[in-house]
Amino acid sequence: MGMFVISKRYNGDYKFIFATRKGKTIFTSIGCKQKSDCERMIAAIKDNITVFGFTKYKKAANKYFFRLSKDGLVLANSRKYSTELMLSKGIDEIIKHAPMAEILDFSENDFVFPDGDTVLDGTEAMD
Repeated sequence: MGMFVISKRYNGDYKFIFATRKGKTIFTSIGCKQKSDCERMIAAIKDNITVFGFTKYKKAANKYFFRLSKDGLVLANSRKYSTELMLSKGIDEIIKHAPMAEILDFSENDFVFPDGDTVLDGTEAMD
């Protein structure tokens, strides 16, 4: 099973990733001004992944990656893969698991973990 994770970039834009069940990122979306744009893209991917294109690329350093696009618009870039076989497995993972993937939204969380100094001082309140 995979998952979509929505988060906010430092510049205020929203993005999402698609990750494996083990937490390894497969692709990262383009930046979106509105969180609702991310939600719409995720819904479209989940509803009908077959209408999206996977364009494969090979970099000079023998690294492979793909771009996810629809109607000529690039929506996401994949992580780098060491072999073309691993690239194909990444694409297969999306096609197989995206329709039933859960969506996690971390875009509203400013700090997921407490500040290290606070934890070490013991000043953080215990619930």
